[in-house]
Parts: sequence; C-alpha cells; structure tokens
Amino acid sequence: MSSPAESSPFPTRVPWIPVTAFVVIAFGLAWLIALPLWLSGRGLATPGATFLISGMMYAPAIAALVVAFFIQRPRPRPLPEYLGLWPLRPVKRVIGMTLIGLFGSMLLVIVGVFVSAAFGLVHLDLVHFSGFQRLLEVSSHGRSIPVPIGLLVLIQLVSLPFGALFNAFATIGEELGWRGWLLPSLRPLGTWPALIITGAVWGLWHSPVILLGYDFAQPNALGVLMMVGGCVFVGILFGWLRLRSGSVWPSVFAHAGFNAAGGFLALVAAAGTRVSPVIVGPLGLVPWAIAAVIIIVLALTGQFKKQPRLVRKRPLPEWAPPTDAPASL
Repeated sequence: MSSPAESSPFPTRVPWIPVTAFVVIAFGLAWLIALPLWLSGRGLATPGATFLISGMMYAPAIAALVVAFFIQRPRPRPLPEYLGLWPLRPVKRVIGMTLIGLFGSMLLVIVGVFVSAAFGLVHLDLVHFSGFQRLLEVSSHGRSIPVPIGLLVLIQLVSLPFGALFNAFATIGEELGWRGWLLPSLRPLGTWPALIITGAVWGLWHSPVILLGYDFAQPNALGVLMMVGGCVFVGILFGWLRLRSGSVWPSVFAHAGFNAAGGFLALVAAAGTRVSPVIVGPLGLVPWAIAAVIIIVLALTGQFKKQPRLVRKRPLPEWAPPTDAPASL
C-alpha cells in the first residue's frame, strides 16, 4: 500500500528542459505582445498600451500550459494540483491565506507610503488631498469637482478590494506561470533558491515595458535592476503564500491587491511633491525594506517550512495503514 504523497505530481528533480522552454516562451510572448509599443515610436503613450500590457500578463500562463501539455514528461497529473488551482483544501486555510494575501499586499503598499513620509521622502496632504485634487482638475480640464474631495478619496479607498477582485482576472495570468508552475518546478532546489530564482525571472520578464519607462521612469538597466529586486522581495512573499497554502489563489489575489493599491500615493501626496518611484514607488527601495522585515519574521517563525502537498514524504511501508493526510513539512 502506498502513501498518497507518492502520487504527488510534484517533481523530485528540477525538470530543466521544461523550465528552459517555459522561460523562453514566456519571455518571447512578452516581447511579441509589447512589440507594437516599440515600433510605434511612442512607447507607453501608444494607443492601446494598457491593453497590450494587460495582455502580456497572460504570457506566463500560456507558457506554463504549453510546457505542461507538450514538453514536460511525465506530464504533471493531476495538472490542476500541480498548478495550485484545485483542490481547495483545507478550505479554511486557502480562504484565510487568500485574505492575508489580498489585504496584506495592499497594506504593504500603504505602509510603504507612510514610512516614506516619516523619513521625509514624500510629503502627504491628509486633509485637503491637494495632489489628488490637482490630478482631478487636470483630467477635467479645470472644471470644478462637484463631490467633496474627501468623499472621493474615501470611495477610492473602499473600492480597493473590489478593484483587486477585478485585477485578479489579469494577475491569474502571471501567477499561474510564476507561482503556479515555475515555483513548484524549481522547488527541488530548496525553498530559498526556488523563491529567489522565480522572483528574479519574474522581474526580468517585465523588461519589454520597463525599458520603456514603465513603473520606475528609468528606461535603462537601473529600471530593470529595480524591477528584479522588487519582484524578488515581493515574489518571496507571494511564493510563501503559494507554498504555505498549497494553492495558487492566495498569490493571485495578493498580486491583484498589490496592483490595486499601487495608486495609493497619488491619493494622499501633497500637490507639487516630487516623488522618486525608485525609492518610494510600490516596488521601490522603501517597500523592499518593509518586505525584507516581513520575510525575516516569517523565516524566524518557521513559516517557510510549512508546505503542504509540495514536499513528498517517504513512502509508507507495505504494512502501514492508509492515510489521507497531505504531505507536509
């Protein structure tokens, strides 16, 4: 009689050929989708740029599915479990980790803004919201806003979780590839190498738009380096959600929440404030430091060692009674 862990779809060795194919396909599709932004000569100002950037987010999912169905041998079975899509059990753990990911990622961005303000890196206006009001005036061509600015800010804040739910339709495209397929495939290297490599690859994958000035306004090697660093730190947290829950859904909603909260600084910054996205942006140096503190706390409390259904146990002896317990550390 064998343990259920023996039938686990997760590899005991890194499938390097599928991993290489996955990276090539994901990167190739990203550059192909972003190509019109480069050919137009207008970069991020190209009409439909937002649509193209959103389309890029599905490249990792496509790469994962192509590799799983046509390249990886033996094919992961069951594939939904390999990708962390199903089964959702235990339900309480998956839901709990999803909520932690959703609200924790938004809180990471928001705390980063206030920490930056505490060190004088950005000036906030939490009374008149002058920066946000200036943005509204510009977008409305100087017309007065009929709704009190404070109410508009409150509406924006309340709508963040709902915006995250909408963003999840796009972030699943990335997470299905990075945390769904690549992280478990690299897991035989060890937890930390798998998390760091996945984050670094994720960051480099953004190069087609980073080199156009996306996120950091640095269309150069510095912008790419900042993206890699930010994705490593944030990716470790998203990866922890994946490993700790055994499901990709917590990282999907964490990614969605992070993106939804990305514009928080624009709501609270004072008018005329000069902001360096390299330092105080959602993936800037200040959030790196905050993420590093969280990662250290998780590591010291042993949270990275709890990985249900992502680590095989030794097979049970023939005389051992059956068990339905998932494999875990």
